[in-house]
Amino acid sequence: MKLQLPNPGLEDRILSYEQLERLEKEEAGDRPKWDNKAQYMLTCVGFCVGLGNVWRFPYLCQSHGGGAFMIPFLILVVLEGIPLLHLEFAIGQRLRRASLGMWTAINPYLTGIGLASMVVSLTISLYYNTIIAWILWYLFNSFQASLPWSQCPLNSNLTGPVSECERSSSVDYFWYRTTLNITANIEEDGGVQVWMLLCHICAWAVLYLCVIRGIETTGKAVYVTSTLPYIVLTIFLVRGLTLKGSLNGIKFLFTPELSELLKPTTWLDAGAQVFYSFSLAFGGLISFSSYNSVHNNCEQDAVIISTINGLTSVYAATVIYSIIGFRATDRYDNCLSGNILALINAFELAEGEITASNYTEVVQQLNLTNPATIQALDLKTCDLKTFLSEGVEGTGLAFIVFTEAITKMPISPLWSVLFFIMLFCLGLSSMFGNIEGVLVPLQDLKIFPKKCPKEVVTGVTCLSAA
Repeated sequence: MKLQLPNPGLEDRILSYEQLERLEKEEAGDRPKWDNKAQYMLTCVGFCVGLGNVWRFPYLCQSHGGGAFMIPFLILVVLEGIPLLHLEFAIGQRLRRASLGMWTAINPYLTGIGLASMVVSLTISLYYNTIIAWILWYLFNSFQASLPWSQCPLNSNLTGPVSECERSSSVDYFWYRTTLNITANIEEDGGVQVWMLLCHICAWAVLYLCVIRGIETTGKAVYVTSTLPYIVLTIFLVRGLTLKGSLNGIKFLFTPELSELLKPTTWLDAGAQVFYSFSLAFGGLISFSSYNSVHNNCEQDAVIISTINGLTSVYAATVIYSIIGFRATDRYDNCLSGNILALINAFELAEGEITASNYTEVVQQLNLTNPATIQALDLKTCDLKTFLSEGVEGTGLAFIVFTEAITKMPISPLWSVLFFIMLFCLGLSSMFGNIEGVLVPLQDLKIFPKKCPKEVVTGVTCLSAA
């Protein structure tokens, strides 16, 4: 098959596709290419769909009126996310260069923008891999018959639980004391956490093995890291729907408070979430698209990846709030049971005389006849909506709220392993783009000799960052 290219002023030339590809290869030099389109799409999806979809988006929904927040988010995905994603894809594959080389090609005075993108990617990489180290720590501790954060450890005398843990909770104690070992103030040094240091080294080692030869190895790893989170999310959704109170969480998530749409902060947070979720301006997406042919349909790619990213955020929020609904219902039931037991003991009532269905009426009646006794009992306020609206984002959602809910589920170690494997894959696939935004600019700056093997360049970069 022949392709006719008009060339004004010269005789038209007829080039075969093979000749055209050879010319493109000469123009791009020895730049590698994706083995197939699936690798490219999965890598971009893995980079865009990260931890923020799981622990930041649900929190923003809870903070801005539940389902009401999804309206500006999805609108801005169309008006902001797709055009900017399309722009990065188009400029990357047309110039066949990464962020630094791309800005230099446009104008040498814009080289600083490429350097800024590299610095941003490096900063994000340091932050993200620390989170991955925490995830690995929890994952390794999940392979136990009884999860270590399910109960408080014994004190030095073995006479009872540690007092600090009793005052808070076993989940909080494991996170703040065992994992982070936080100190009273910033001036105090908690010392080196040996096991956390090993997890940190392990996180960088796994990343190095996945990006050791650039897209040649990354393209293979994304078959697992980009698809496994969806499988685990689906498993958690099916499991969550079987738990008591899960529908309360989903209903709370999707019940919109339309008054939130009139607040500028709702739209600002939605726009920030689009930028954060799509990983725009980090340089990774430009690098990935630069390995494509200049004839690739980048507009279609931008629409597909944006759609997947937006729907994943909604899907992940649904899964998270099905578990949060279970946790809130369990807390509500425990609160109510404690109050009922206190009333039965105080008024010497028969067991079963006060139930969850008649609790409110009985308390009102007893308060009319014995107000002093009711006041002395200091009954807790049990409100399901209050438990559901306890908004926690980021690490608090993953390492405190969700881990607490897991401890109350049957076969909790299994669910813990699945959850942290999912988070590990989400973090690792995002790291592919972040580290790509560092490695390629370093090569463009010619910091390493041109003949230096990729394995050495990647190893030195990962070792320096670790």
